[in-house]
Amino acid sequence: MSCLFTPLRLRQLDFKNRIFVSPMCQYSAINGIPNTWHLVHLGSRAVGGAALIIVEATSVSPEGRISPGDLGLWNDEQEVEFLKINNFIKAQGSIAGIQIAHAGRKAGTPIPWNPHSQSEDWLPLAPSEIPFSNKNKTPKYLTEEQIQMIHRQFISAAERSLRAGFEVIEIHMAHGYLFHEFLSPLSNQRQDQYGGSFENRIRFPLQVAQSIRGIWPKNLPVFVRVSATDWVEPHGWTLKDSILFCKYLKNIGIDFIDCSSGGNISDAQIPTTPNYQVQFATAIKNEVQIPTGAVGLITDPHQAEQILIKNQADAILIGREFLRDPYWPLHAAKQLNTDMIWPKQYLRAKL
Repeated sequence: MSCLFTPLRLRQLDFKNRIFVSPMCQYSAINGIPNTWHLVHLGSRAVGGAALIIVEATSVSPEGRISPGDLGLWNDEQEVEFLKINNFIKAQGSIAGIQIAHAGRKAGTPIPWNPHSQSEDWLPLAPSEIPFSNKNKTPKYLTEEQIQMIHRQFISAAERSLRAGFEVIEIHMAHGYLFHEFLSPLSNQRQDQYGGSFENRIRFPLQVAQSIRGIWPKNLPVFVRVSATDWVEPHGWTLKDSILFCKYLKNIGIDFIDCSSGGNISDAQIPTTPNYQVQFATAIKNEVQIPTGAVGLITDPHQAEQILIKNQADAILIGREFLRDPYWPLHAAKQLNTDMIWPKQYLRAKL
């Protein structure tokens, strides 16, 4: 059996293989409520054999959404609809995961294919009044009271995630969204307990992670997605910072680091080539001694297999390739000469 199709255990949760569906925004929700598009989109990847299906960045509040089309988990109706989807995912032998998030200064942007979907009165919130780019609104400075409110919103979303049937929760601390904005000195220029020193800048993200780990069942894992670097050295958030931060995360019981990069600085020069982020998964895995996931332009089964053979990461997160091919794991197994159980409804097509 190939490494890609060996099982992985995190806490007491067993993943049937090392293929995870990376969270990818679909911009197709109304009022944050999942619908039949999400059922088919997520369900198809479960039918296709991925071990873990991570739902797109799901906001903890209406104003924390990236766009009006984003998913949310702040009310009962959203919770009920997620449970329907998760029951289907579980029935296919896959695990349902959710990435909970707050977009911070990148909130309130239009749906990509509908430039008129942005609300004029949607004012984003951020650690400092620094817009992401000249195309984004200047965000409103978060007071300490508002920071505590958002903290409570994350706790509430985590509680709802459990009731909705999710077994993995990932806290989004990457790609220039709220927690990443607190971490990076380029977007956090506060003068209070949440800004300035490294310890102050990690305070809020770490507090939320600790709260969620405290309410999430001890037998189930908590993931954190990080942007390992801003790609603006030496002044931005760096890999060295990420390694130190992940040591703090490990100490409070975080189980897995999903290693991405960038997204916080609009004009950062990012060398996007195959495997360009694997180095971050490897460095954090080795320096922190914590399981990591590699993500970013990983498209070929042999490419993914080599990452695992070389012990550069513990799992592979596939993004855009899953948009092209929902059944990527089934096809990958054939290329790697590994037998994989096909859905009985599709057996007539198995070669």
